[in-house]
Amino acid sequence: MSYSVLDTKKIINVVKYKWLWIAISVIFLLPGIIAMFWSMKTYSTHTPLLVGIDFTGGTIMKYAVNKEVSTKDIGTIRLNLTKNDVDSPVIQVLKPVTAEEGSNIKNIISVKTKFAAETQNETIDKVSSVISSDYPEAQLVEVSSVGPVLGKQLFVNSLIAISLALLAIIIYLTVRFHFEFAVVACVALFHDVLFAVGVFSLLGIFYGVTVDSLFITAILTVLGYSVNNTIVVFDRVRENLKFYSKKATYDEIVNASVNQTLARSINTSLTTLLTLCALYFLGGVTTKDFVLVLIIGVLAGTYSSIFLANALIDLWHNAQEAKKAKASA
Repeated sequence: MSYSVLDTKKIINVVKYKWLWIAISVIFLLPGIIAMFWSMKTYSTHTPLLVGIDFTGGTIMKYAVNKEVSTKDIGTIRLNLTKNDVDSPVIQVLKPVTAEEGSNIKNIISVKTKFAAETQNETIDKVSSVISSDYPEAQLVEVSSVGPVLGKQLFVNSLIAISLALLAIIIYLTVRFHFEFAVVACVALFHDVLFAVGVFSLLGIFYGVTVDSLFITAILTVLGYSVNNTIVVFDRVRENLKFYSKKATYDEIVNASVNQTLARSINTSLTTLLTLCALYFLGGVTTKDFVLVLIIGVLAGTYSSIFLANALIDLWHNAQEAKKAKASA
């Protein structure tokens, strides 16, 4: 019995519900987009995210304390810092994932101030004095500073890196596949990145989560992972079109191709997510946001490569066929 692409067991029907997949993407992207516009209007940096000292310049001091720090306590600390001439302090409370044996550290208070090389030591003394007044056993565990010029240059370089990565992906996909596959794959990539950025924009608004250079590294990683997933499906679509274009409709071929690669896509994503979740819950505090970006990107990339990209490529093909039919009529 000869093998046919139509013999593949159908688990999902991507083409039939293509507008549903597109609607789901829009619904999930919308809150993040609104948050980004709000952030650009509200933040002094006019950026869609709450950027950290890597991009704006500043000094961060972290204090380990042996008490729980509430939202009310944060307000009190901020007020006391302002009274002591510490300009525009940004305060976060971090949970230590691991602690040395016998340690009673409950929280880490992170205080970010504007960068001022001439008065940096004086600022550290003021902040330490305020923290010590409320938490006598507080220990200064980390001080990090970035100048504003270096921060701005790093931000520009980050944008250039992302732009070059997208350009390289477009060129590669155009050479490897047809142009429409390259365009749809880039739309899917943009969807994944926009979703991750939107989530962190919301986290910045509600929880004061900032992004740094590790965030850019994570976004570039997400781009590579997402395009890999999409290429696997598109490659199967291309092969099936080569052999079955006269035996089956385009919709049937797309559906069969998705179902043929479905197990591979889900299994790969699940194993990746298991590792990332282990890193998020058991890893250090400094890498939590980095890992969270990857988790969000893998989830969004898996969805877009299976549902969104194939729904869009089917819409593109149908539009092209309708245009040809209209031109020949």
